[in-house]
Amino acid sequence: QVQFVESGGDTVQIGGSLRLSCQYSVSIFRFTQMGWFRQAPGKQRDLVARILNGDTTNYDDSVKGRFTISRDNAKNTVYLQMNDLTPEDTAVYYCNTWPARNSWGQGTQVTVSS
Repeated sequence: QVQFVESGGDTVQIGGSLRLSCQYSVSIFRFTQMGWFRQAPGKQRDLVARILNGDTTNYDDSVKGRFTISRDNAKNTVYLQMNDLTPEDTAVYYCNTWPARNSWGQGTQVTVSS
């Protein structure tokens, strides 16, 4: 059973920064695209960033220039550095492979308040 454990969420003010971490249990994912997704209340879960390796990343337009995805294969961990946060970034954030598998972690809550 694949496991994803997300952490790093918090409540921050507008313009603040957070760094999310996701540890995954399967080493073979080192060779797989990994993604960060988010789900706001009442909305579907959407992909915001994905990474194959350091030179191959892709971002949703809503976070481009503010979020940076990275990974440490030695630690089976993928990160999401989030800067200049806005209330629209408030959501539960999840990681998964890309395309996503049916198994999801509990996610980590990010709340941006004024």
